Formats: sequence, C-alpha cells, structure tokens
Amino acid sequence: MLKNNPVVKKLVETGEERVGKLAQQLMSNEKFVAMVQTLVSRSLAAKGTLDSALRSALSAMNLPSTADLEQLRNKVDDLERLLSSVESKVDTLVAARKK
Repeated sequence: MLKNNPVVKKLVETGEERVGKLAQQLMSNEKFVAMVQTLVSRSLAAKGTLDSALRSALSAMNLPSTADLEQLRNKVDDLERLLSSVESKVDTLVAARKK
C-alpha cells in the first residue's frame, strides 16, 4: 500500500540519496575513518580481554569452556567412529563363522 504511494517513494529516494552522500562524505574524511578503525581495534581488544577473563573464571570454578566442550565433542565423535568400525569388523567375523 505505502510502497506504491508516489509521495512515499519520493521520500525514500530522497532519504537514500542523502544517506548515500553523508556516507560518502564520512568515508572520505580521514579523521572519521581513523576514528572508526580505532574504535573497531579497541572493541576487538576488549573482546579478547573479556574472553580471556571468562576462560579464567570458568577455569577457577572448574567449569568447561566452549573450547573444552568442542574438544570433548570431537573426542566423542572419534570414539563413535572407532566403535562403529569395531562393530562392523565383529559383524563380519560373526557372519564368517556362521558360514
């Protein structure tokens, strides 16, 4: 309903143009780009610090981390594959004895 309204279409087009121009101006401003890069860099550093603190806290409480659980899951998967292989070999031996 509103998408087909010519006034709404014109407003959206005008808004898109202005946002595009503003984004272009901001991206051409070296100070803005440097500020965004610094912000992203600091955010990533803070995330790393938080992750490290959480791992330490989980370890202190003797609780597994996500990485610990993933490692355990991989070991269980390996064991399941090994057990399946052993079962298959046992089935083959049993079938051979029945003949």
